[in-house]
Amino acid sequence: MVITRPGRAQPYALGLFRIVIGLLFTCHGVASLFGVLGDAPVPAGTWPGWYAAVIQLVGGALVFLGLGTRTAALVGSGSMAFAYFDVHQQRGLLPLENGGEAAVLFCWTLLLIAFSGPGALAADRLFNSRGATREETEVRRRQRLRVPA
Repeated sequence: MVITRPGRAQPYALGLFRIVIGLLFTCHGVASLFGVLGDAPVPAGTWPGWYAAVIQLVGGALVFLGLGTRTAALVGSGSMAFAYFDVHQQRGLLPLENGGEAAVLFCWTLLLIAFSGPGALAADRLFNSRGATREETEVRRRQRLRVPA
């Protein structure tokens, strides 16, 4: 397996991608819960808006930090799929018609993060004995055993 320079930068690019998406998702939760950043606050306990905002705030913060990233991203992705099909699609079929572009983009980007992992710069690495992700540990094991990827 030949590792190119862009290949070595991939975990860092994925980590920065995760950080940006987590920050944006958190901002949506903050805006909905606290009425800042141009939104009116969602009344506490209202379905589904308040619960979606809590998922955005907590899940976005976890994705941003890289703590429990895969689970937080999967829950966030599911909540955005629900938001699109339950709320936005009532107004039209396509995201451009119904204002659901953000829900669709968050759904798919968070799903990508759930499957690809946190990348570099994740707090999860602090809890791993050597600071490596499971994927990196597996690659090292394969290299020691000379097993093709």
